[in-house]
Amino acid sequence: MFSDNRDSMGLLFLCVLVFLMPVMVVSQPKCLRLRIQSCKGLNYNRTIFPNFENHRTQSAADVAIGHFNPLFKVTCSNDLKYFVCTYYAPVCNTLGRLLPPCRSLCESARDSCLHVMKKFGYSWPTELACDKFPLMKDQICVGRNLSRSSTKRPPDKPTRATKIVKAGGTTRIVHLERPTIAIPEFRCPEAQRAPNDLHRFMGERKCGAPCRNIYFTNDEIKISRVWTGFWSAICAASTIFTLLTFFIDMRRFRYPERPIIFLSGCYFVVSIGFFAGFVGKDSISCNDAVSANANKTLTQGTKNEACTVVFMMIYFFYMAASIWWVILTLTWFLAAGMKWGHEAIENNSQFFHLAAWVIPAIKTIAILVLTEVDGDELTGVCFVGLSSERALRGFVLGPLIVYFFVGVFFLLSGFISLFRVRSVLKNDGDKREKIEKLMIRIGVFSILYMVPAITVIGCLSYEQANREQWRQSWLDAFLLERRRCLSCIPEVGEDRPDFAVFLVKYLMFLIVGVTSGFWVWSTKTLGSWRRLYTRLKPSKNDVST
Repeated sequence: MFSDNRDSMGLLFLCVLVFLMPVMVVSQPKCLRLRIQSCKGLNYNRTIFPNFENHRTQSAADVAIGHFNPLFKVTCSNDLKYFVCTYYAPVCNTLGRLLPPCRSLCESARDSCLHVMKKFGYSWPTELACDKFPLMKDQICVGRNLSRSSTKRPPDKPTRATKIVKAGGTTRIVHLERPTIAIPEFRCPEAQRAPNDLHRFMGERKCGAPCRNIYFTNDEIKISRVWTGFWSAICAASTIFTLLTFFIDMRRFRYPERPIIFLSGCYFVVSIGFFAGFVGKDSISCNDAVSANANKTLTQGTKNEACTVVFMMIYFFYMAASIWWVILTLTWFLAAGMKWGHEAIENNSQFFHLAAWVIPAIKTIAILVLTEVDGDELTGVCFVGLSSERALRGFVLGPLIVYFFVGVFFLLSGFISLFRVRSVLKNDGDKREKIEKLMIRIGVFSILYMVPAITVIGCLSYEQANREQWRQSWLDAFLLERRRCLSCIPEVGEDRPDFAVFLVKYLMFLIVGVTSGFWVWSTKTLGSWRRLYTRLKPSKNDVST
């Protein structure tokens, strides 16, 4: 009974602690090896982050720098690359602080390249306004690039950057004439324009990806919303039945089976998060348009409270469910392989709770600090890694692979031990039959978890391997469409995701919650509910009174 109270209070306390915990992190500049390809070959090879735009990672800075590549190729100024790189990837120095580019460096780059930008209707970026940079005589700053080549391409003959795109067995050349792509109709609300928001849309600050029509059609989005809404409702119904069965007769579910109850509880919260996305339509995953001419943009960062809460519900409890499965296989191994009893396993339950709640909490807080929260146009919820392949690998795909293989190791170890015990009990029919039934139940439940887990890992791997190609395809379609019509937006690119893969992914995200009730589907459960009904049903004496 003490273990029951400890499990219940531990679950309640840690869940409340996670959601009430303030996120306060102070970013200290630190030197790193310069890994941005566009900035290689300059006279420095170490950089310091966060930078002047408060980017905390080089990948975020690389996105901003990458949109100057057409101007780099034009070579309108030998100082441009050095200026842009020292702004977005500042030079590491012994002072341990950011050193800005000098105003003279900025003016040299701007004066040589501004006329090229004006030919395409663009002005010098406001964040790179030369007036904000110090004079060399007033402050320590980064001056001219002394290692640059003395050759310089005439500025009045710019070349066009090209990209070779292969799709459908054909090869075509797309000309990327514009140094940056200003998209005023994709401006995000003022609330998201905080300096610590790492997200951009095609390199543009204060912009967000359109809420609809990036990779999928409107009909596909509607189908996906209904699909996830239906399965989240089924998952919620199944898990709430499992939880109620547990509360009716808590002593029935002891270790090593008890982690199934916590796993089911986690999937209940995950299903509520997905159902909230279905009910809320675009209110969680998308921002309202900032003007009549603008489009709705996908939510990004942590400024939208509803988006942040739904993200925490889905990510935290989905990762906690994965760890509870590992704990289930561990307790199964301790009982079957190490011959631990119920009491011995229960005495270590506090360590199980510590691992199951603290590890996902740390990862959730890290994601919030890095503002790697994105709206999902297909489900209406918010998650991590929808715009950043690095975040997808580090916070979702990598942990799931680790949890899966650790769980499989304990599971196989337990089965090997039971097979040995079964072979010894040849003459004891009753014990052998009980072991066989237990092995069958554990085996079926393991399959019901492992197949969806492998499928989710496969779908996420498919995403992270192809997303850059999908993004470039949409960009190519956007550029070609803008030449024909300045107010037109392409529906989808030529190279687009397989819609069926995403439907399967969302189903596998929720199906484990549906099948977690497998453990309580028995005659014992019917008996528990029958006894509850008998206790609640008024007796004849009460009625007569």
